Amino acid sequence: MHRFQAPPWYRQIARRMAILWPLKALGTAAFMMLFFWAYFAVLRNPLAPVTMMPLTWLDTAIPITALAFPFYASLWVYASLPVAFMQEIRAMLLFGLWMAVMCLLCLGIFWLLPTGVPPAGIDWRLYPEMAMIKDVDTGGNACPSLHVASAVFTAVWLGRIVDIVNAPSAMRWLSWLHCLAILWSTIATRQHVVFDVVAGVVVGLIFGLLGLRHALRSAPQGVI
Repeated sequence: MHRFQAPPWYRQIARRMAILWPLKALGTAAFMMLFFWAYFAVLRNPLAPVTMMPLTWLDTAIPITALAFPFYASLWVYASLPVAFMQEIRAMLLFGLWMAVMCLLCLGIFWLLPTGVPPAGIDWRLYPEMAMIKDVDTGGNACPSLHVASAVFTAVWLGRIVDIVNAPSAMRWLSWLHCLAILWSTIATRQHVVFDVVAGVVVGLIFGLLGLRHALRSAPQGVI
């Protein structure tokens, strides 16, 4: 008798991406649209005066660069990967549920205790790629950085998926390197300061690990 041999990891990923892909695409798009509506509503209507976050030596040590913009914008693709790689609706719903709870917590903080990033004193016309961000996102809703929290939350779940499909460990490291690049980009674009990033990492780890633990306890092994 021949033992069952799982397909190579990249074929497993391709098969997973094909499963329920219209539902995944519509669900992810709907989630993002709802999130942005809530985010900008809170940004424009804070409950109290905005407190400026303090700068550290690391904020000034990290130079601003237009090279950070692609990494900053890549979050929206990166954060959609776990659902794209899942094969069961339950896992998708749990990922979305825990991500939503994390976002609601941060939005509540932004509304009740609004914070902002100090003006950078930069002529953003010299950085046309980032000028678009500055026109739309005014540097509020700063701490904890939800951009950072979402990246860390995503990296935690992607790490589990890498294990399930038996992908090389290099894929896990690449995922975390991408996550770190997103964290760096939030400072290099002056959208956040170091304190925002640290708080975002803590939030992302807590909700990512709790959500993943919940998913693994409520579903058979490997269902994610």
